[in-house]
Amino acid sequence: MMKKNWPTHSILVIAIVATWIKTYVVYHTSFDLKIENMMQQFILFINPLSFLLFIYGISLFFKSAKARNRYIVITSIILSIVLYVNVVFYRFFTDFITIPVLFQTNNFSDLGNSAKSSINFTDIFYFTDVAILIIALKWLKIGQKISLVKPAVRRAYFVLAAAVLFLNLGLSEIERPQLLTRSFDREMLVKNLGPYNYHLYDLYIQSKSHAQRALADGSELVEVNNYVRSNQAEPNAKMFGLADGRNLIIISMESLQNFVINNDMNGHEITPFLNSLTKDKDTFYFSNFYHETGLGKTSDAEFLVENSLFPLGGGAVFFTHSGNKFHSMAESLNDKGYFTNVMHPNNKSFWNRDMMYQALSVQKFYDVNSYDVTDDNSVGWGLKDTPFFKQSVDLMADMPQPFYSRMLSLTNHYPFDLDEEDQYIPPYDSNSKTLNKYFQTVRYMDESLKSFFDDLKAKGLYDNSIIVMYGDHYGISENHNAAMAQYLGKEITPYESAKLQRVPFFIHIPHSGVGKVETEVAGQIDIRPTILHLLGVDTTKDMQLGADLFSKDHEDFAIFRNGGFVTDKLVYAGNACYDNSNGSEIGIENCQPYIDRTNQELGYSDQIINGDLLRFYDLKTGNLLIEQAEKENK
Repeated sequence: MMKKNWPTHSILVIAIVATWIKTYVVYHTSFDLKIENMMQQFILFINPLSFLLFIYGISLFFKSAKARNRYIVITSIILSIVLYVNVVFYRFFTDFITIPVLFQTNNFSDLGNSAKSSINFTDIFYFTDVAILIIALKWLKIGQKISLVKPAVRRAYFVLAAAVLFLNLGLSEIERPQLLTRSFDREMLVKNLGPYNYHLYDLYIQSKSHAQRALADGSELVEVNNYVRSNQAEPNAKMFGLADGRNLIIISMESLQNFVINNDMNGHEITPFLNSLTKDKDTFYFSNFYHETGLGKTSDAEFLVENSLFPLGGGAVFFTHSGNKFHSMAESLNDKGYFTNVMHPNNKSFWNRDMMYQALSVQKFYDVNSYDVTDDNSVGWGLKDTPFFKQSVDLMADMPQPFYSRMLSLTNHYPFDLDEEDQYIPPYDSNSKTLNKYFQTVRYMDESLKSFFDDLKAKGLYDNSIIVMYGDHYGISENHNAAMAQYLGKEITPYESAKLQRVPFFIHIPHSGVGKVETEVAGQIDIRPTILHLLGVDTTKDMQLGADLFSKDHEDFAIFRNGGFVTDKLVYAGNACYDNSNGSEIGIENCQPYIDRTNQELGYSDQIINGDLLRFYDLKTGNLLIEQAEKENK
């Protein structure tokens, strides 16, 4: 034992300082938080402190020193776990976890391989403060005075904690005005509030969103409806109904980004089949098409495709609002006599799909039990793409026609594992194992898609179908910017990072002869109206935020879930405005009108989802049910 007698509350001080310093070190070693000036650096330094003062300060209400110390150690362990979970999540998603995601326990078993790939032995560092506390309790001679802390002392302590909090909020408001009212960017929240206060704020936001449904009466839909009606795009008369009566096959190409299209890796062509489609006379290829997903990733892309609404910023709609009323593409095609189904060789409960597909009016879900899955034909997340597509065509051959099949591929998924027999090209040679393997799994998926087209022809399904393919979300996160810079031969700035969110989008209409490369800026929210118009479905009464890509009224505008956007002339990313022609940073006032509109559209979409507002809307008549009720009462 050390002979020196330490003050009674030494453990409290050690806990606060150790967790504070550890958190600050983690900011710089585990997160890519862009710091632009000394004010931001100071805010980053102080932002954990107010929460730590409050949470550890609760120990001052314990009378027993033993109880105080036990509380402090347990709190330290919990905070370390919270911080570590964010670190692991950030490694995979380059984002911070939210409460809805935290409670998506149905996904945990399926996320095992990805999680293990994100955990390192050195991660024991994230529990350094816990170890320091335990050592201090064992070796320091600390006063054991058994009495409650005087109320005056406690008041002074918590006044200090409140002062630190208000200092933090004040400086953050100066540095980032309206931080708490424009909360689409979680990185900005963490950078200014700290991870612990961010989670408290997230708890408030989630509670507020759940309360919105209970309090909604439909009046909120009036403004949204007016906006949607005033921004509708007139269909292109030549394209409307071009694929009427055909089978619709939509393929979600897992983690496929557009930078691989018409490109090579060390002399090896990455996507030869998809490259050929970009030149095919029956194919429309959209080269400036962006994913608009959030934390729900693939499920968010599904939500966008079915509803032409934006996903939520804090979690997956598939989990948080599967009980809502939706007017999906599947519902529209059910009314047109289609057999609607989704094909995905995974557990039916993953991303809560079995429940959500019912809400989306999907008639049949071909899950893992619909496929012959063995150890030999599986890798990584499950059934390989080639046998998946082949077995799916066999299932399609027995479907009533016309059918709408939405297919979700699996193989090109992080951590991009692939059997040697399926490696058509060698790995890349960067310092990122993730990027090195990515090119190989992309090449495998490309070969699988080629075989799929051949199988459709062999089964007699090709000629009377329309095949739509889209990349669902990014595959290479910003954590691999150094390797991406090596491959692309240029620095990955926020502007370049935004441009890397482009994903391929193909519409293949056999024997149409109208295909070409389209360069307009667009996003996944535009898929629903575009496809329905090709199939001859009128959407003038639909509550959708996207627009038909073939319409002359379609605007070059793609919104990101974090509040960024891209137009043909501007890019807004990392809270900075860029000239889209050369990537140079320009004054924020150039982007402000689009920033306001972006926030408006994301806000309207959130209102529809959180308030379950479509239950107040009659899709058949295009009337608000509250208006109908008012008319009936007159």
